Amino acid sequence: MRRARTLMVLAILLVVGCAPQIETVLPTLMPSPLPTPTTVLTVSTAPVAVTTETSTPLSTATPQPTSTEEVKSVTFTIVYDNNDYDERLRTAWGFACLVETGEATILFDTGGDGPTLLGNMDTLGLDPLEIDAIVLSHAHGDHTGGLAGLLDTGARPTVYVPAAFPASFKNEVRSHTELVEVSGPMEILPRMLFIRSVHTTGEMGASIVEQALVVETEAGLVVVTGCAHPGVEKLARRAKESVGGEIYLVMGGFHLSSASRQRIESIIADFRELGVQRVAPCHCTGDQARQMFSDAFGKDYIPAGVGRVITIGAGEVE
Repeated sequence: MRRARTLMVLAILLVVGCAPQIETVLPTLMPSPLPTPTTVLTVSTAPVAVTTETSTPLSTATPQPTSTEEVKSVTFTIVYDNNDYDERLRTAWGFACLVETGEATILFDTGGDGPTLLGNMDTLGLDPLEIDAIVLSHAHGDHTGGLAGLLDTGARPTVYVPAAFPASFKNEVRSHTELVEVSGPMEILPRMLFIRSVHTTGEMGASIVEQALVVETEAGLVVVTGCAHPGVEKLARRAKESVGGEIYLVMGGFHLSSASRQRIESIIADFRELGVQRVAPCHCTGDQARQMFSDAFGKDYIPAGVGRVITIGAGEVE
C-alpha cells in the first residue's frame, strides 16, 4: 500500500510541461517545475491494496492465433484526451492511446489521472488487465498520472520508459512490475507469426526527453506521439529512418498550441517531404494548428479526441 501511494505521489510530482496555452482545460493541471529524484512531497491518499505478482516478459509470450481479419488490422483508441469526440467520455488535460494488434495490447501514455483513464476504458469496454505493455512518452504527469491507478487494478504490464526518467519513478515502477529503460530505437514487440512489429523511436530531445511509438500496419507506419516536445517532424523522421517503410499516419499531441503559423506551415511541409499520408492531431496541438492541418490534408485529416477509434487494415481507416 505504501508503495502504491508513493507511485501516485511521483505521478503528481511529474505534472509539468504540456499544459494548455491557447486552449484552457483543467487549469489545476498548469505546469510546475520538474522535480529532481530527491524531491519529497507528502500527500495523504486512501490506502490501496496492490498485489505483488510479476508479469511474463512479452518476448516469451506465446502468440495465439486469431481470425484473418484481426491479424490484418490494428486498432488505435484514444482513451484520454482534452479534446471531445465521444460524448460519453470525460475529457481531461493529457493523452493516452490504446493500441490493439490482434495479439497484443499496448497502452501509450496513461493520461493525467487514474479515475478518468479507467472510467473511459470501462465505458468503451476495454479491460486494463489485458494490457501487455505500457510505453510512456516522457516524464510529465499528464502522460504518467494514470499509471498508479492502472497498476492498482492488478494489471502487470511491462513498462517502457526513456532512460532519462527520474530514478525514483523507475524504482517505484519496478517495485510493482517489470520496467525496461529505453535509450535508442528498439523493437517492443518482435515480429512473430501472428502480430505486427511495434517499436519505439528511442530517446530524443535535450531539455525534455521523449519517445514516440511506431506501429507497422497494412497501410504503412503509424507514429503515435505524446507531446512531441523534440519536434513532431523530427520524431516522424526518426521513425521512418529507424523502422523503415512509409508513414501512413501521425497521430497524438504535436505540441503546437503556441506555435506561429510559419512554424506550423514548416512542419506541414516536412510531413509532405517525409511522405506522411494522414494526420490525426489532438492533445497539445492547439486549435489553430489542427485547423491548418485539416486545411492542408483535407480528406486525409482525421478528427481526433477522446474516444476516437481508428482501425487500419488493408490500407483503409474505419
